[in-house]
Amino acid sequence: MAEIEKKNPSSRRDFLTAGGTALGAGLLFGRTSDALAKRKQLKRGEEIPPWVKFSPNATNPPYPPRQMPKPGEKIHEFDIDVSIQIHEIVPGIKIHGFLYNKTLPGPEIRVPEGEWVKVNFTNRTAEFHTIHWHGIQLANEMDGVPLGTQWPVGRNQTFTYLFRAQPAGTHFYHCHNMTPLHVQAGMFGALIIEEKNNFLKDVFYYERDYTLVLSEIDTNMVEVQMNEMMKSMAAMEKMAESSTMMREMNGRMMGWFRDKRAFLSAIASGYIPPYMPAMTGPAPTANFNFFMINGKSYPMTEEVRIKSGESIRVRLINAGAMPHYMHLHGHDFWHVCEDGAILQSPIKRNTIPVFPGSTADIIIHGTNPGHWHFHDHSDISTTNNGVFPGGMMTMLMYEDAEKLGVNVPDIIAVNS
Repeated sequence: MAEIEKKNPSSRRDFLTAGGTALGAGLLFGRTSDALAKRKQLKRGEEIPPWVKFSPNATNPPYPPRQMPKPGEKIHEFDIDVSIQIHEIVPGIKIHGFLYNKTLPGPEIRVPEGEWVKVNFTNRTAEFHTIHWHGIQLANEMDGVPLGTQWPVGRNQTFTYLFRAQPAGTHFYHCHNMTPLHVQAGMFGALIIEEKNNFLKDVFYYERDYTLVLSEIDTNMVEVQMNEMMKSMAAMEKMAESSTMMREMNGRMMGWFRDKRAFLSAIASGYIPPYMPAMTGPAPTANFNFFMINGKSYPMTEEVRIKSGESIRVRLINAGAMPHYMHLHGHDFWHVCEDGAILQSPIKRNTIPVFPGSTADIIIHGTNPGHWHFHDHSDISTTNNGVFPGGMMTMLMYEDAEKLGVNVPDIIAVNS
């Protein structure tokens, strides 16, 4: 039997150029001699670590995705449910959302590379849901695409996902059914796969690891669409109580068809698809009015803390629908990972674009004590319902700033 570790989830590749030019040019700092020593110790015929040399096969899964757990292999087991809960973005602004384990974002899942992940997903709402494991190389049946790789999970049903944690890096998970509503309403969370050999830590020697999940919401759209969804699901549940009415719940009603030919045949016989203006009226357009970091808008966002001389790793995950351009005051930082993969050459910058569905890891070195703004430089995203300051903004806070002679006022502003 495989070893199962039951958990409650809580809130190197291709790094250096083949000739080691990143080190030679002085782009990196820290324990670089250790990395060079490891490289020199390689014997002829020994496998070259992936951070030393570019490999065209680097996109191959490290482990066969369709393998099953073998006796003795560790399985990390998590229970995740989705329910409708009230979530407060900032004082006075609350939404009804679809929340994983009653939190927004959902619980962070953090597991070692190559070990097994088992997630028992239970739906406690009247709507259909799934979980898609974004960026993970897994068996097709585990990908979490409703009516693509699985049937959607209905009320009080449980679906078990099982996959190996690969590839290493910063990833996330989200619902893949009615995504424009479900993700806005909170169905996303971080999935961190820790590297077997943490070369980044060997080079940058970071001491703390933060995860910032970026998202946005049109609170008015979510309220309207959730109310409409609840009404339609209540009607379907009443129909399910009658065997006669159940016969009417066919493909035409649900918009589900066996294949493309069946869909075209239904149209030829008079079926009107739900996307037709005659069925929907004008297409709704999201007008995002609150922008969040880990489910909160400024001033309720949690600060990122650092000490002078310390290095920290910050994982940025864009779970939303807009690009965000995270800018740090008073510092440059190293951009070291993109979509979980270690960059062959890190990039020094002070502003980093994080596009929808992508992740980026940065290393910040504590070189300038104080309290520094870290925010989206797309100005609309630093507002709360159009009022500046707010939104996707937090602070890089030096815990030893006062001791080092930096005294700044502790001010909270919700209007300029």
